[in-house]
Amino acid sequence: MIKNVLGRELPNEINGKKTIPFMGVGKYRPEGKKAAPPIPTCADYPSDGNKVVSSLREAFERCGLKDGMTLSAHHHFRNGDKVVNYMFDVAHEMGVKDLTFIPSALFPCHEHLITHLENGTIHHIEGSLNGPLGRYCSEGKMRGMGVLRSHGGRYQAIQDGEVHIDIAVIAAPCADPFGNANGVYGKSACGLLGFALADSQYADRVIIVTDNLVDFPCAPFQIHGNLVDYVVVMDEIGDPKKIVSGTTQITKSPDRLYIAELIARFIRDSGIMRDGFSFQAGAGGTSLAFAVYLKEMMKEKGIKARFIRGGSNKYLIEMLEEGLTDYILDGQTFDLYGVESIREHPNKHVTTSPFTSYNYHSKGNFASMVDAVALGATEVDVNFNANVVTHSDGVLLHGIGGWQNCLFSNCTILAVPSFRDRIPVIVDKVTTLCGPGELIDVIVTERGIAINPRREDLIDAVKNSNLPIRKIEEIKEEVEEICGGKPQKPKWGDKFVAAIKWVDGTVIDAVRNVIF
Repeated sequence: MIKNVLGRELPNEINGKKTIPFMGVGKYRPEGKKAAPPIPTCADYPSDGNKVVSSLREAFERCGLKDGMTLSAHHHFRNGDKVVNYMFDVAHEMGVKDLTFIPSALFPCHEHLITHLENGTIHHIEGSLNGPLGRYCSEGKMRGMGVLRSHGGRYQAIQDGEVHIDIAVIAAPCADPFGNANGVYGKSACGLLGFALADSQYADRVIIVTDNLVDFPCAPFQIHGNLVDYVVVMDEIGDPKKIVSGTTQITKSPDRLYIAELIARFIRDSGIMRDGFSFQAGAGGTSLAFAVYLKEMMKEKGIKARFIRGGSNKYLIEMLEEGLTDYILDGQTFDLYGVESIREHPNKHVTTSPFTSYNYHSKGNFASMVDAVALGATEVDVNFNANVVTHSDGVLLHGIGGWQNCLFSNCTILAVPSFRDRIPVIVDKVTTLCGPGELIDVIVTERGIAINPRREDLIDAVKNSNLPIRKIEEIKEEVEEICGGKPQKPKWGDKFVAAIKWVDGTVIDAVRNVIF
C-alpha cells in the first residue's frame, strides 16, 4: 500500500497500472502527448457514405470484438437507457469474455450487467457504480477494481491514454447513414450527447445505434460521421421520459426547501448575486430548489446572469425565457423541457461537453469561471472534505458525475441535511474522500451555515446579515446529541474494490470491501 498527501491508503496498482497518488490540488503535472486512435483511410469506407449494417452483432464482428477489449457507452438516457444491457447481451452471445466497460454513468436500469459480471463477459467496470452494481462491487465480487471518475476525469483519462477504448457504442436519437448524429430530434430525443464526445474522438472503432435514421445530412452534428465506423438501427434505444429521475426533481421536504432558501440568501447577501454573475445548480432536489429561490431574488433586484451552467431543466429554461440570463451552458439535459429548449434556442441554449466544461488537462475550462455552485454530498467532515460515492456504511451507491469538477467554482456550496435516517451527515472524517476541503467553501444545513475558515472574504461579506452562520463543529455536536452519537463505522475487509480518481487522474481515495 501507499498513502497520498491526504493520508488515504491506496493500492500500489489499479487493474495492472501503477497508482499515481493525489498530490494536492494543482500539484500534478502530466507529461507526454495526448492519445490518438489509429489513422483511418476513406478507401476502407463506402463512397456513398452508407455505413448501415444489419445488426449490432454484425457491427461488433466487423470491429473485431474479442476477449479483453474495452467498450464504452454514454448515459444521456439515464434510467431510460435500452442499449447498454443489450450490447453486453450481444457480446455474451458471441462468447466474448473479460471485457472492461467504461460508461459515462450507470443507473438502476443497468442492474442486468451483474449477470454479465457473473458469467465472465465483463471483467470490471470503470464508471459510476450506483445501486445494485455498487453493492456488488462493495461485496468484493467484481474481479477487477472499479474506478470512479468525474465527468471531466473520464474525458481526461481517455484523452491522456489512461483508458483506451477499443469500441465505443453511441446511442443517438437521430442519425444519418454516414454516422452524423444528434440527440435533439426523434422519438427518443434526450438533448445533447456531450458525454460521448471523447468516445467518438479517441476510440479505435465507433458504432452509432439509432432508432431514427434520417437522410444525410443529420443536422446539427453533435457526433461527426467522419469519426464513425458503423451505424445500426434498432426499434428503441431509450425512453426519454426516464431522463428525469429522483435525483433530478425538486425536493418537497420542508427542511430541504429551507436549505435551498438559505443557499439563495447566502448568494444574495454575500454579494455574489450581481449583474453578470454566473451559477450552477447540481442535480439533487435541494440544489434544483435553490435555483427557484434565486430566480425570485434576481427578479426582485433586477439582476441578470451572464450564464447559467446546466444540467438543464425547466427551472433554468424559465430563467432563460424570462430574460434572467443571457445563456445556458448545458452539460447534460435533465428533462424534456431541456430537450425542447435546445431545439428552440440554439444560440442561447448552448450544448457543451466534458472537454469544454470540466477537462482538467486542457488549457482552462468553464468550471473555474462560475461564480457559485450548489451541490449535494453524502457526508462532509469538520475539515470540509466531502464524500459523494458512499454513505457512512461504506457501500458504493453513487457516481461522482461533474461534482468534483464543479468544486473549482469561485464559491462552492454544499447543501446537506444535518442527518439522514437519524445518521449524522457531518462527521469527524469522511468515510470516502472525494473532494478536498480546500475547495469547499460553505456547508448549508437546516441547522445553520458553516463557512470554511479559509474563506475570510465570505465570512466578512455576511457578518452583518441575518443568516444563521455557525461553526461546523457546533452543528456536528448538536446533531450527534439528537441522533445519539456518531455514525457507526463500516466493517472493512482487506480487499480494495474501487479507486476514486481526482480530476487530474491521481487517486484521492480507495474503497475496501464491506463485511455485511
